[in-house]
Amino acid sequence: MTVLAPLAKRFALAVIAAALVLFSPAARGQAPQPANNSKTDKTERPLNLLVLGDSISWGQGLKNEHKAWNLIKSWLEQTTGREVRETIEAHSGAVIGSADDPNGESSRQLDGELSRAYPTINGQINNALKAFGDPSQVDLVLVDGCINDLDSRQLLNAANTPDRIRELAQAKCGPPMDALLARITNAFPNANVVVTGYYPILSEKTANDLFMRVLAKRFYTPEATAPKMKDKTLRARLIAISHEWYQTSDQMLAAAAQKIDSQLTEKGSHQHVLFADVAFAPENSFAARQSRLWGFDASWLRKMLALLTLGRVQLRTNDEQRNQRSKICEELLTKTKTETPSEKALREDRLTRCRLAAVGHPNRKGAAMYADAVGRLLRKMMDDGWLRESMRVTTPVTP
Repeated sequence: MTVLAPLAKRFALAVIAAALVLFSPAARGQAPQPANNSKTDKTERPLNLLVLGDSISWGQGLKNEHKAWNLIKSWLEQTTGREVRETIEAHSGAVIGSADDPNGESSRQLDGELSRAYPTINGQINNALKAFGDPSQVDLVLVDGCINDLDSRQLLNAANTPDRIRELAQAKCGPPMDALLARITNAFPNANVVVTGYYPILSEKTANDLFMRVLAKRFYTPEATAPKMKDKTLRARLIAISHEWYQTSDQMLAAAAQKIDSQLTEKGSHQHVLFADVAFAPENSFAARQSRLWGFDASWLRKMLALLTLGRVQLRTNDEQRNQRSKICEELLTKTKTETPSEKALREDRLTRCRLAAVGHPNRKGAAMYADAVGRLLRKMMDDGWLRESMRVTTPVTP
């Protein structure tokens, strides 16, 4: 039996938490720029790009042409003169899962904008192996994962502590990612792998207006005996746990990449596993002046009315897929003739979450930051010989 949260909390949860199912000042928010190479022999086989992971790899809220993986694809095509064929298995809400989970890949085909745990990222590997006649033809794998294993809503609850978030990040982004990367490199024996991380959801640059303070209180679910937390303390706690998540998750993902890369080197493999440091700055976090994350397309008054009316006044997101996503959400979550009041409340809660799912995900400038970080690694690999046999050697233009 599903136990429903109080209505106010359910609505507040829908405003941001579903979106998260869910970077340095020097980064300029531009896609990697291609070198002006002459194109090489068109008889060469296409390069194969495989994209695994959750909503960040998928590109929640973005049109295909603005997604990080597509920016990388275009750059590779122009740089190498070869066609790049993408296989996108990533989708919103994916958890890492395990290789031996019999249900890991079982899910009917759904739009990647719709958040669900399955197929897990391990299940996505299974699906990709079925899609490729020869897995050795995969040249590059982009992958992320672990925020959904932790449950991103924990990052919005000030009842948590930085120590608790550190423990969760170490547990969910460490050993599971080690095993995942080992499996990827074994399944696709000629592929280089680039792991991308996450970002600080909230920071000291996040707006400190009434709307954000009300949201923070709605997400706050302390123990019954816990003392009441003042607004200033609550905000400081949320910023602290957001920073801890960003720092520890990136550390664990980078360590996992380095571990598997070292193991490959010891075996004499030509494969590499690298971590792309996207380096989001505090001013790039949610609701900051230079935010690189999707937010709301609504006035301050409308946002407050949405909270005060518990969702009867609806909010709209400012992402590129909001209309399409709303349509598929409504088609998926249709009312039934036998719907009970509790089922209706649950369906409407899920519908609100679905419509707002892009909030807190990288926008066009944020996706370009991801592409830029990956592009820097690819240029370095090319300088070291990756794909050199199919390129005329030139120096790529620095983004």
